[in-house]
Amino acid sequence: MRAYAEVLRVPGLARIIFSQLIARFPAGMMSLGILMHMEHLHGSYSAAGLVLAAFSVGMATAGPFITRLLSRFGTLTVLLVTAAISAAALLLLATQAVPLWVDLLAGIVAGAATPPVTPTVRTLYPRMVPQRLLSPLFSFDAALQEIIWVFGPVLVVSLVAFAGTGATLLVTIAIQFFGAVLFVINPEVRRLRIPPTTRRLGQVLGKPPVLLSVVVSAMFIGGFSAVEAGVVGTFGEGALEAGIVLAVSAIGSLVGGFAVGSRGIAPWSVAIRLTVVLAGMVIALPMTEAFGLSIALFIAGLGTAPALAAFSAIIAGTVKFADTPEAYAWIGTGQLLGAAVGSALAGVFIDAVGGVGGVWVGAVMVAIAAAIAAVFRRHQPDLRHGIGDPPDTAPVELPR
Repeated sequence: MRAYAEVLRVPGLARIIFSQLIARFPAGMMSLGILMHMEHLHGSYSAAGLVLAAFSVGMATAGPFITRLLSRFGTLTVLLVTAAISAAALLLLATQAVPLWVDLLAGIVAGAATPPVTPTVRTLYPRMVPQRLLSPLFSFDAALQEIIWVFGPVLVVSLVAFAGTGATLLVTIAIQFFGAVLFVINPEVRRLRIPPTTRRLGQVLGKPPVLLSVVVSAMFIGGFSAVEAGVVGTFGEGALEAGIVLAVSAIGSLVGGFAVGSRGIAPWSVAIRLTVVLAGMVIALPMTEAFGLSIALFIAGLGTAPALAAFSAIIAGTVKFADTPEAYAWIGTGQLLGAAVGSALAGVFIDAVGGVGGVWVGAVMVAIAAAIAAVFRRHQPDLRHGIGDPPDTAPVELPR
């Protein structure tokens, strides 16, 4: 905890962490909100999964391109314009009963224009703290974001039960837009200047640690998206039990993140942390009651924030500053494509065999992720002694 206390004493950092947490809060609501509203409108989890997949694919496809615009147009312009476009497309989903193909198009646009808050803040962090504090900061950030997954699902299912799926999606849209504005008014964010990269789009994937992080995190997040859909399919639309189970899993992640946050990242770290996630999912397979699923997914959650923190640390330790926004965007792209595949597969299996089908999909995807991380562990940097400046990184100061 001493490391976390030192992180929070950095001037302005607590304010940045709080504002970006609000801006990212809809991530814990959007998937469930879209899934429930589309299932309500179209009467099928398969259709709902397709719209959610379209949203994820839109975000994944546009993410790396939009992050490169940060150096060209500045954080203020990019964040506000994307927030406005995404909100408009989501309003169509929330307020209009239209054919499925229209919802699919709206989902793609809404996802593509999602404000790039996460790549921005993870690019900003190394400019605000000494390199020795980056590993604890990334772990602290990953652990705190589980607040999103504790309260987000519970808020969604509670609002659906009280006001319906359409109103719930409207609340989610409002939070996303307000959060983006709150984040961008921070002077540190507005003053952030990212130098133009000299690499072509996608060239950063040529670094083995980046490519490995993209692939492994894609399978990992896809697995959790499938389990999330499986939990909703088990208890039904608007059931409070679904939100409670997902919240307990997020609490496990919060605990895991704080427990191992000060430890350095070794080449085996990702595989070990994903194995913990897999163990919880396997335990969840025969469970149908909220209590048993909560315990199993709490165990799975213990490895979630530590795994996410490891991916962030790997990027910070191996990619030069000008390329970090794109590298983090590719991580997001991989995760969102994984979520799209996981959600779509889960929807099909849920319609076929019930909620357990989604858990099966999740367990298989996380098992593949852990196996890849273990086999290719030599391509992961050894950061047990902290994250130093990558050799090709030049210091870039924020203008005062």
